[in-house]
This record gives sequence, structure tokens and C-alpha cells, in this order.
Amino acid sequence: MTINIHEAKTHFSRILSRVIMGEEIIIAKAGRPIAKVTPYSQGKPDRIPGRDRGLFTVSDDFDDPLPEEILTEFHK
Repeated sequence: MTINIHEAKTHFSRILSRVIMGEEIIIAKAGRPIAKVTPYSQGKPDRIPGRDRGLFTVSDDFDDPLPEEILTEFHK
């Protein structure tokens, strides 16, 4: 949505309500875009170690050498 500066100043709270809902608003002067108002994003959430604990298991032989028949396939 594009609006002019006067409308942006007059209805700023209403515009911010739309932005909060995810809409991007372009503010224009004399029909030329000069600014974009977008929802603020905090970025990626912090990692939480152990969050996926119990969702999968790693077998005891995970880091054992591969069988010879599989290794030969890599060297072809």
C-alpha cells in the first residue's frame, strides 16, 4: 500500500496497526516513494541447547568405520 506524507502523519496510529499485522506501507512525496514502513523483526531466536533431546537417537556404532563394500563405492 502506498500513501502520501500528509495521510501518514494524520493516520500514523492506524498505519502502525496495519504494519503490526504484517503489511508493508510505502510513504510517498509527490507520488515518489521515499520510505517503507515494515514490521520489526528481532532476527533468529537464541539457541537452546538440548531443546530436541529425546526426538532422535544416535546409534552406538555411529562413528565406526564404514563396511568395506561401501568404502569401495566411494573410490570408483
